[in-house]
Amino acid sequence: MQIPAAFEYARAESLDHALQLLAEHGEESRVIAGGHSLLPMMKLRIASPEWLIDINDLSELEHITEDGDWLRVGALARHVSLLESDVVVGHFPIVRDAEKTIADPLVRNRGTIGGSLCQADPAEDLSTVCHVLRAELVIRGPNGERTVPMKELHRGPYETSVEPNEILTEIRWPIRARSSSAYTKVERRVGDWATAAAGASVTLGAQGQIEDVAIGLTAVGLDGSTATRSQDAVRGQQPSEDLYAEAGRLAAEDCNPMGDQRGTEAYKRHLADELTRRVLRTAVGRVMSNAGSRG
Repeated sequence: MQIPAAFEYARAESLDHALQLLAEHGEESRVIAGGHSLLPMMKLRIASPEWLIDINDLSELEHITEDGDWLRVGALARHVSLLESDVVVGHFPIVRDAEKTIADPLVRNRGTIGGSLCQADPAEDLSTVCHVLRAELVIRGPNGERTVPMKELHRGPYETSVEPNEILTEIRWPIRARSSSAYTKVERRVGDWATAAAGASVTLGAQGQIEDVAIGLTAVGLDGSTATRSQDAVRGQQPSEDLYAEAGRLAAEDCNPMGDQRGTEAYKRHLADELTRRVLRTAVGRVMSNAGSRG
């Protein structure tokens, strides 16, 4: 049985109290919410914090709020809340696509979006989702709030730009007209980390062309998760199977997967190709379906 190293525990009563506790206990303290990322690392002694600061009582960080052109999601919003939110799926069906594949009901009931993003695991689904949706992250520290784009949150595997005395408090997704999104994933078994996955968000112009697009890949070694050449190839073009195939081909070329127990490098490149095609086709279809239902 794996047992964590000894640690002290404190329960924060407010966000300011949590920041105060982090300041008091220094760099060897860690924030805990759902615990599904941190606790396994502690059991393996990969992480050995001296203090755990429990923020589960901070209900002000659990919101899911439509605010003008933004959807604001508190960092303590549970996976199950995102999965079941009609507001979220109405604007961003990619979130429900991804959430349905994350772990199991026990994890989804307790795990938080903030914890997932701050884990910075290269195979983590919601990180790709937030890249594709061009999320902005609100981070609170002793000097107040700052906002960073998703592309600046992760500095590398398991490392983020959230400083030891700061807390990620909110994720903001821009709401766009004539837009939709999709995510799809291949895994060895239900709830597993991705062998490979892909997400896309598209905005169609008045003539049906792909006016804007974001394409991301999970678990295949793509720098920053974003398939830049694939995006450039389809932006401004009319949707077609040939266009999706070209985007898939470029995604397969640009990723850098490693062969492991989940599959060979060649297999993962094949998945990057095929899954890129699928998410583009699905996202475009959803925009067209939404436009038709409104018409």
